Amino acid sequence: MRIMTARNERGFTLIELMIVVCIISILAMLAIPRFMQASTKTKQSEAKTILKQIYVNQRTFRQQSMDNTYFVTAEVASKDNPDAFRDIWIQVMATCRYSFEIAATPNTFVATARGNIDDDPLEDVWTITDAGILDNPTNDVEES
Repeated sequence: MRIMTARNERGFTLIELMIVVCIISILAMLAIPRFMQASTKTKQSEAKTILKQIYVNQRTFRQQSMDNTYFVTAEVASKDNPDAFRDIWIQVMATCRYSFEIAATPNTFVATARGNIDDDPLEDVWTITDAGILDNPTNDVEES
């Protein structure tokens, strides 16, 4: 009588599992920083959009004003003070990550957006001028 021992190997060996874990960790190590950079760049679009609205609305305000001047205020618009720019038809939403200020004379203005979008010590700063020039003098998104 022959005894048959069937070796039924199902599953993975420890070496195969360790190789898969190593591959996944390498992929995560490469992908997570790229995802974080893309995420912070998306958050920057909030500042750019509102600054462009400020630019357009400042131009409209000047055209509609009796003395041909820009909107001038010492207030800072943010989620805590959403109606600071109500005279130029801008309201900051409660989820806004930036604060906005306008430095203006009757004939010129510079609007500035400031915010910390990735929880590091560096603050992200965007500006737009009365000429429509959008600039990012301090970029909170680290390039790699």
